[in-house]
Amino acid sequence: MANENGRPKVVERDEIVRALNVGKSFGTHKVLDGINLTVRSGEVLAIIGPSGSGKSTLLRCLNQLEPQTEGSITLAGITIDARKAATKKQLTDLRRSAGMVFQSFNLFPHLSVLQNISLPQQRVLGRPKAEADIRSRALLERVGLASKADHYPVRCSGGQQQRIAIARALALDPKIMLFDEPTSALDPELGLEVLAVMKELADGGMTMVVVTHEMHFAETVSNRVMIMADGRVLEEGPSQSIMRDPQTERAQRFLQAVKNR
Repeated sequence: MANENGRPKVVERDEIVRALNVGKSFGTHKVLDGINLTVRSGEVLAIIGPSGSGKSTLLRCLNQLEPQTEGSITLAGITIDARKAATKKQLTDLRRSAGMVFQSFNLFPHLSVLQNISLPQQRVLGRPKAEADIRSRALLERVGLASKADHYPVRCSGGQQQRIAIARALALDPKIMLFDEPTSALDPELGLEVLAVMKELADGGMTMVVVTHEMHFAETVSNRVMIMADGRVLEEGPSQSIMRDPQTERAQRFLQAVKNR
């Protein structure tokens, strides 16, 4: 049975992420306010909204780069509650389950492309170098960069470096991939290379949460769209319904502004 985008419907019992009443404050400034969110196995959730709405902060809370100040987050069965300090083991296990791709590529310039992908496997998963290299080369093949294995990042375009960063995250066998505006630093042509890889991951059943300004991706690749503004969720639901027929005045203004840009 397919959803409105033609992708298989997600089985509701396979829950990967649940956020309950999540809030985040920096001093007196409240960045997130009462966020509730569920992501199920194989689902792609796109988070959109104006700048400063808290989208990236929410993503960073999901993998605990920023601990929330209110509420609880459960990811891959690991629950972090703001009322109780997380243990080192909880944080390690949670971050192993969540691959993260940032706006900037964060590749090590002094390491080859292959080493950038293999070294985290050796350090985090304890994989032998030979096994890690085999996995790395397979992932480079998957993202269309097999010929770049022995190059250094500086010899790769921005789009190639972002695809390498995706391969590096996938190498740790995450249960969910988190993308924070992965094409925002790229020109449109290079951005399309990255979006094609992300679509391939979505089609392959990877669970993904994507903070993005790519409206076409949000409407046609994701299962659901969540619109945020001022640290709160304005609307959330099936992608095409939200993108084509938003119900709140604030969401309508945002989408109209994007379409007229």
